[in-house]
Amino acid sequence: MCVLTETEIRKELESGRLRIEPFNDDQIGAASIDLHLGDELRLMPAPNGPVHLQGNCDLNQATELIKIRDHYVLEPGAIVLGITRERIYLPSNLCAWIEGRSRIARAGLMVHVTSGFVHPGVANHQVLEMSNIAGVPLAIHPGLRVCQIVLERTEGDAVYRGEFAQQTSP
Repeated sequence: MCVLTETEIRKELESGRLRIEPFNDDQIGAASIDLHLGDELRLMPAPNGPVHLQGNCDLNQATELIKIRDHYVLEPGAIVLGITRERIYLPSNLCAWIEGRSRIARAGLMVHVTSGFVHPGVANHQVLEMSNIAGVPLAIHPGLRVCQIVLERTEGDAVYRGEFAQQTSP
């Protein structure tokens, strides 16, 4: 597998095999594409007993979906699920990794806890497991260039058909 550089990213976009919607040309970097925070967050409500993580637990039952109007204040140590504004369409021979952006990380915002891998063949918005590791509250705003996606060619073709293949909400 190899990471796609700006030239290869542009070729994939121009061919239509890779699609990102909405998309602006200035989102492309040397070897990644910047993505923006959407306007929905999934929050863990105040503790009311443990959240049981077993089998195929449905976290939607233990969380609350909200719309961000202007901003959301993420307290130190807190975690929320966000989602990218962009919908990503990967062909069957490209996979990707969601990575934080330096300026966001330097403020103390982590954009994914452990699941940064994006499977080949997805057609979805990417959920972001955002956590505040700073010692101060962070105000996060919809439209913030919050992360970047790094694309890699796969050896062989595959298409993800799992539970989150078409996700549009965190």
